Amino acid sequence: MTESLPDFRCGYIAIVGRPNVGKSTLMNALIGAKVSITSRKAQTTRHRITGIQTTPEAQFIYVDTPGFQTRHSNALNRNLNKTVVNTLTASDLVLYVVEAGQFGPADKQVLDLIPVSVPCMLVINKSDREKDKKALMPFAQQLAAQRDFAAIVPVSAKQRFQLDRLQEEIRRHLPQNSPIFGEDDITDRSERFLAAEIVREKLFRMVGEELPYTSTVLIEKFEQEGNLRRIFASILVDRDGHKAMVIGQKGAKLKEISTQSRLDMETLFGGPVYLEIWVKVKSGWADNEAGLRAYGYE
Repeated sequence: MTESLPDFRCGYIAIVGRPNVGKSTLMNALIGAKVSITSRKAQTTRHRITGIQTTPEAQFIYVDTPGFQTRHSNALNRNLNKTVVNTLTASDLVLYVVEAGQFGPADKQVLDLIPVSVPCMLVINKSDREKDKKALMPFAQQLAAQRDFAAIVPVSAKQRFQLDRLQEEIRRHLPQNSPIFGEDDITDRSERFLAAEIVREKLFRMVGEELPYTSTVLIEKFEQEGNLRRIFASILVDRDGHKAMVIGQKGAKLKEISTQSRLDMETLFGGPVYLEIWVKVKSGWADNEAGLRAYGYE
């Protein structure tokens, strides 16, 4: 455990925003490891993911939340929104993430959810895409009129632009506390959970928009022999047509998903991985709240 200095700070930082503003990419960049999945398909984060970074001066406990859903009121989205609200009330600081030059009704709805009692920083992500950098100032001023933000920091999570400045601002607003996690911890999630998330990321990245959100991944078996991990996973889809889509012609798509998943796992776990993936058709549990809980969507 890290020795606590007199001014050592530690706290929970919730990362919130509408879907696809780059919350998961931002958290991964801040902690320097991939613990939350990313995809162009909005709403790939279904769970509350904790990422941890420890420095000599502070322990940052980032909580990546699902993007708040404003359109469809089904069981999955209700559970996702409940996760966001619960995270906000339990955090020491909120990072409210928007995309540079983009602020619409969905962004405003998320902003209105953030309790006024919790310090909130505005993070303007993807600022490298703004060709006219002078346009960022009036955009920031427009948003500053919406709330009294603790700080406003334009960043680019992908390019790591201004992340050091953002982290220093975050540290200033954390309470003085001893560290909660070990100095080498990067997440509170198990390797089994992370393996499932990696496969799910590749699934949505490589199959595309045609695959429903209800498609998910289960780890049937996770074994470790020395440095080698043997992982057996199942991709669960709704229909036979989706199964054929995931497998691809002569199994090419499934092979690609498996290869890319294995490479990411080996990087994250720091050792060789033997991975087998099957594709199975599941029965209709997705709109049943008991079924959602059974699959971990609390």
